Amino acid sequence: MDPRQLFRDNVAFVWRTLRYQGVAERDLEDVSQEVFVVLFRKLPELEQASSFRAWLYGICLRVAVAYRRRASVRHEVLVGEVTEEAGGVTNSRDPERLHARTQLLKLLGRLDDEKRDVFVLYELEQLPMAEVADIVGCPRATAYSRLAAAKQQLLGMISKSEKP
Repeated sequence: MDPRQLFRDNVAFVWRTLRYQGVAERDLEDVSQEVFVVLFRKLPELEQASSFRAWLYGICLRVAVAYRRRASVRHEVLVGEVTEEAGGVTNSRDPERLHARTQLLKLLGRLDDEKRDVFVLYELEQLPMAEVADIVGCPRATAYSRLAAAKQQLLGMISKSEKP
């Protein structure tokens, strides 16, 4: 595999995944570099992985968890303004769209990891539920259950925020 092509083919996915996992905009470049360092170091193990996307997502999750842990020690706020530079997180400079994306990231940050992972992969990345279940390592029925719980929790948070 050509490392440059591997990077080009996956950088947008890595940036979106890291952003949805709570990596601050200002740190995306550095944290995504960490992901690719791990990816290239572990590339020989790829043949053993059932799905490249699942394997890469797992690397992103572990790097994002380490990032959040370091940020919490420094007491940093992790959700910031979203811009076009977020590797495809948004396609517009429209202020309403940016505000909506920022609000979504804040809400996603309040979900537990299991619900957030399933919601992001299914609803935002639009992967089939069979692949989502494979990536997060649970039965398909459990993934559907987590998705329903995530939607219910998100709707509850939205309705609370809209009350005067």
